[in-house]
Amino acid sequence: MILVLPCIENFTKLDLRTVSLDIPPQEILTKDSVTVSVDAVVYYRVSNPRMCVANVENAQKASNSLAQTTLRNVLGTKELSQILSERESIANTMQEALDAVTGAWGIKVERVEVKDVRLPLQLQRAMATEAEATREARAQVLAAQGESDAARALKEAGDVISESPSALQLRYLQTLTSMASEQNSTIIFPFPMDMVAGMAGNRK
Repeated sequence: MILVLPCIENFTKLDLRTVSLDIPPQEILTKDSVTVSVDAVVYYRVSNPRMCVANVENAQKASNSLAQTTLRNVLGTKELSQILSERESIANTMQEALDAVTGAWGIKVERVEVKDVRLPLQLQRAMATEAEATREARAQVLAAQGESDAARALKEAGDVISESPSALQLRYLQTLTSMASEQNSTIIFPFPMDMVAGMAGNRK
């Protein structure tokens, strides 16, 4: 039972459970001059009720204003690529910055999460076009590399076959077999050039 003297004492009730504080979307200009809209959520709890009542007028309102300012200040020093890829690092930086200030208010910031990063529509289209061009360039490089590997393999196979005339004749027969299996009406038989040269020499 708590007795409160009217007109002399004041009673304030505090919730000591963890509270989630939604930071509304903030329009932020990044370090590389790109405007993005970012929202986040802060999880905090009252760690010292006396300090929370005595040191700040409205702890929740003050924490909300501080969180919005901290979000803009932290992201203003980052480039767009860093904001998209380093969310965990940004959240840790915000948590440390908030906790350093709210500690004097009797508030403990437990966690900060960056919820969403919204890009302008024109920037989304430009990034999609750039990504598509990058994929096409990579595909062309891979295709050229494949052709180079195939040409190198054919050259090595030709060197091996040229060292053994019998291997060349076997290759001719394999080619004829594969052509005959396709039921073609016309078959071109490759005639060895060394035999042609030999026959020409005999005639002379």
